[in-house]
Amino acid sequence: MTTVSLQNVTKYYTPNAPAAVHSLNLELAPGSILALLGPSGCGKTTTLKLIAGLLQPEEGRIWFDGQDVTGLAAEQRNAVMVFQHHALFPFMSVGANIGFGLKIRKMEKKLIAQRVREMLELVQLPGMQNRMPAELSGGQQQRVALARALVTRPRLLLLDEPLANLDAHLRDEMRGLILDIQKKTAVSTIIVTHDQEEAMMLADRVALMFNGRLVQYDDPETMFRKPVSAQAARFLGVKNIFPAVRDKNQVATAFGQLQLDAEDAYTVVDGPCMLAFRSEHIRIAGVHDVNIFSALIKSRTYLGLRVSYLALLDGTEVQFLCEAQEVKFSAGEIVSLCLPFEHITLLPLQDPQLH
Repeated sequence: MTTVSLQNVTKYYTPNAPAAVHSLNLELAPGSILALLGPSGCGKTTTLKLIAGLLQPEEGRIWFDGQDVTGLAAEQRNAVMVFQHHALFPFMSVGANIGFGLKIRKMEKKLIAQRVREMLELVQLPGMQNRMPAELSGGQQQRVALARALVTRPRLLLLDEPLANLDAHLRDEMRGLILDIQKKTAVSTIIVTHDQEEAMMLADRVALMFNGRLVQYDDPETMFRKPVSAQAARFLGVKNIFPAVRDKNQVATAFGQLQLDAEDAYTVVDGPCMLAFRSEHIRIAGVHDVNIFSALIKSRTYLGLRVSYLALLDGTEVQFLCEAQEVKFSAGEIVSLCLPFEHITLLPLQDPQLH
């Protein structure tokens, strides 16, 4: 189990361009999983390569268990990467692929065969050491790539979008497998993903990045419930974000006045701000509810278990979700909706940055 610390790490690809990673500070607890989350081009994979030693930072330091490894070559760090494209050797058997790193280390053949068998059991592919990569499905090939990375017993496992090329069913299967393997091996793990659901499911901590900068670093539940900015909220799936003005326990919006939760420690002070709420948090109004609005249904989209509605509240478009079997509204219908105050999030006008 390894602790990883990044201190003010900065990386430029070209001198006059913006930094690919800017003054990044991160901490990975031993035996835990950290997800680097963000859109394409935000610096996630660059950060992973800096940790692996495949790139060198222009500024800052990288520490493993208190040891400064910034100047160490990749092969001296004992950190292995599994890429989106698993890149198995096509002319080698599954067993030979998995055992390749041990062969390079000149381990005895008998021990290599034993470790390969152990790894195949771990990734739930027992007895497949004599198969060729071309005979495997995409999910099986990714399991072999994972086994090849783990067979050397690394101090750090780095996963770069490992599930991006798999279909939905296989992605779910592989997420469960990664969690199971990590629990059994206790290897410190960093995973790069642009999928917020994947990050929330797999990680103990999530680092959300935009434009090479860290904008939020939290446990998954806190990040989901309390994004720090409108930009973060949008990326995390919040559809309803509007300008607002806070005045103590009330907030004014274009579609009316809302009551706030008096017990919630809002980080936004009185004055202009942004108001955000998730589509699933709006519900059909009851007799004793607060924050009730009359809405005109504009459109309806069937999603299977749920139906997504686009409604107009005093000319403002709001999206909300209902269980498919619960109600069925039609375009042009007037409905009464409620936004519970405990589900209101207030965000600053300017996006904060943690660096």
